[in-house]
Amino acid sequence: MEKYNYKEVITSNLWTNNVVFAQMLALCPLLAVTSGATNGLGLGLITTGVMLFSSLLVSLVRPLLTPQVRIPIFILLIATLVTIADLAMNAWLHELHKVLGLFIPLIVTNCAIFGRAESYASKNPWFPAVVDGVATGVGFTFALVMLGGFREIVGSGTLFANASLLLGDSFSFMELTIIPGYDGMLLVILPSGGFIMLGILLSGKRLLDTYLDRPTKEQPGCHVEP
Repeated sequence: MEKYNYKEVITSNLWTNNVVFAQMLALCPLLAVTSGATNGLGLGLITTGVMLFSSLLVSLVRPLLTPQVRIPIFILLIATLVTIADLAMNAWLHELHKVLGLFIPLIVTNCAIFGRAESYASKNPWFPAVVDGVATGVGFTFALVMLGGFREIVGSGTLFANASLLLGDSFSFMELTIIPGYDGMLLVILPSGGFIMLGILLSGKRLLDTYLDRPTKEQPGCHVEP
């Protein structure tokens, strides 16, 4: 029986092969909605849910599909899931739905979702496919929240502002004022600020990876035998 290294799958999707920080995919919604951490968290959770169910469905139907029709079927499954998510958000998270707007239907065109469906879910059983889909979605959510939080703190001195309004009253505990009395920096919240902050985060990740991958230099010692 084939064994799957779930730890490696999770680590790869969360960090080493992150869809944003390593593969540079899904940058359009990333830069557009991350003026705050709350928006990033909302879109990330919806995308993770779509990736979970799309990976599951693609893995289950893969034995029934011929190579000629697999891509249209995958797109149809993803589009159906995104439509369900869009309607559910409009019903239960209407304020967040208004903020994210067009970027919810555009999840269908997210290269990360289709890429994992084609490269992994269509070639593996359902449980490894689900683990991969969830890990990829969480990695994407991590990137959204990191960039949104970074921009929000530098831009306005807050973190997860309006979380209770957009996500519900139970998320009010997340609303924090990081820098009291801070007037803010409008440039960081504007679209151009998204490119600047993303560049800083990418540089930071590369420096950290270089430091962690640095080989340990062992100096040969002199051993004197009695």
